[in-house]
Amino acid sequence: MDLENQARIKGFAEKYGAVDLLVVLGAAEAEAAGLAAETVSVGDPTFAGPLAGVSLGLKAYHMFELKSEIDPTVYEEQIAMEEMVLDVDAIIAEVSNYRSVKVGAAG
Repeated sequence: MDLENQARIKGFAEKYGAVDLLVVLGAAEAEAAGLAAETVSVGDPTFAGPLAGVSLGLKAYHMFELKSEIDPTVYEEQIAMEEMVLDVDAIIAEVSNYRSVKVGAAG
């Protein structure tokens, strides 16, 4: 997750609080999705961005996990092709790991 997006997410969390805020990811690889999920939950593990050492405790979901919440036509047009070629199970498993991590715990 780039530094600009980290700053935006940190600002939203400060403005709206973590309770009613979640992060939707669209990374194509499990490792990248997991790194982003870790960053918004327990802090930037690279210690390079605005979320270095900052545990926001935000919940992150990948677009694939939200399929039932998205208009089927939009999903088909925008996401379905990716679902056919990516390792959906690995991506979901990686992202969901960070929803169970306790805030303040190391990833």
